[in-house]
Amino acid sequence: QVQLVESGGGLVQAGGSLRLSCAASGRTYSVNAMGWFRQAPGKAREFVAALSWGGSSTSIADSVKGRFTISRDIAKNTLYLQMNSLKPEDTAVYYCAAARWAWRSEGDYGYWGQGTQVTVSS
Repeated sequence: QVQLVESGGGLVQAGGSLRLSCAASGRTYSVNAMGWFRQAPGKAREFVAALSWGGSSTSIADSVKGRFTISRDIAKNTLYLQMNSLKPEDTAVYYCAAARWAWRSEGDYGYWGQGTQVTVSS
């Protein structure tokens, strides 16, 4: 099992920045990739960004490209999401997730954190 704990969410004004963190523990050696998803009220959960844990491949949604950056600290088993130029439409619960093999689809992620709320005021 892999446990994921997110932190760093909060309330920020439009144009501001936040950095989310996701600390992984447990059988982290089995993780091939980690990513961020978000779910706004009344909407389906959507992909935000992901990266291969041991390599250099990344994927990021068009809606956040140029504003959000995903990174990781392997020594700390921690995933980050730097969010700049935030917009009210970025308001959502942000979830960290881990995948053991494939990682291009939401269904590939078998481990999920509890989520952290990000609210962007206009």
